[in-house]
Amino acid sequence: MSKRALITGITGQDGSYLAEFLLEQGYEVIGLMRRSASANLERIAHIQDQITLVSGDIGDQVSLMNVLRDHHPHEVYNLAAQTFVGASWSQATLTGETTALGVTRMLDAIRLIDPEIRFYQASSSEMFGRVQTVPQNETTEFYPRSPYGVAKVYGHWITVNYRESYNMHASSGILFNHESPRRGMEFVTRKVTNAVAQIKLGQQTQLRIGSLEPKRDWGFAGDYVKAMWQMVQQETPGDFVIATGETHSVRELCEYAFGLVDLNYEEFVVTDPAFIRPAEVDLLVGDSTKAGEILGWKPTVNFHELVSLMVEADLKAVRALGS
Repeated sequence: MSKRALITGITGQDGSYLAEFLLEQGYEVIGLMRRSASANLERIAHIQDQITLVSGDIGDQVSLMNVLRDHHPHEVYNLAAQTFVGASWSQATLTGETTALGVTRMLDAIRLIDPEIRFYQASSSEMFGRVQTVPQNETTEFYPRSPYGVAKVYGHWITVNYRESYNMHASSGILFNHESPRRGMEFVTRKVTNAVAQIKLGQQTQLRIGSLEPKRDWGFAGDYVKAMWQMVQQETPGDFVIATGETHSVRELCEYAFGLVDLNYEEFVVTDPAFIRPAEVDLLVGDSTKAGEILGWKPTVNFHELVSLMVEADLKAVRALGS
């Protein structure tokens, strides 16, 4: 009998890659979606006939319990959240309701319906915020610098608490920044690569972003979803940092992405105070030694390969729109 997995946030970047991966492993995949008149299914359109989409909301525990009762998943991957750091200041309460309390609702639903279900929580490197050590690993102290980071810390610790309180198989993946051509346009990586394509093809004249100085550990989302699955397969649940171990600045990102199409980023990139965050995270770089030793995980796509992949995909997309 094939395993069944429930994915919240299945229409997002990570949800779509994870759904693809689980289908390849022979899983029956169930995707939780909020009831919406304008559901965006673009990222999963190519596999939509292979998955089951069900209505539910991490803001409503009864709907979560009904989905668990009706579909009997063996594994739950909780990827649903308000995921954009920048928006978390203007939507702080919403961020707390989804990114923090949504985790509790799902854990409690599992506890009440079937505590044998294995649970994965999408934690984040944003929990480290003003970093206390470099690089950051599973024992590094958290110091979040945004409502999003604060909410993720809550989600992380409530997962640990349910694991220890109820002996649930609940794991957290502390994922550092992971990108792909499916990344939303509001994220700086995709904002840059899409602007490169638009400018190269004469559709745009400049790129307005915030600070060029923050440094991030950027990997490929397709690599990172495999780590999620590997955590859930372990006999003993736990928490794992997933990262490349390399850090690059936003300036480096711009320089390399524009250089791929023979453009000088300095001629097109404009620093706009409107995009400066109230509190910035200056440096994130992860140490995924534990994941390598226990899960056997390692990244397969490096920073330059990732940026090249995204620029190429955006060039193709922009050309298609113009044809």
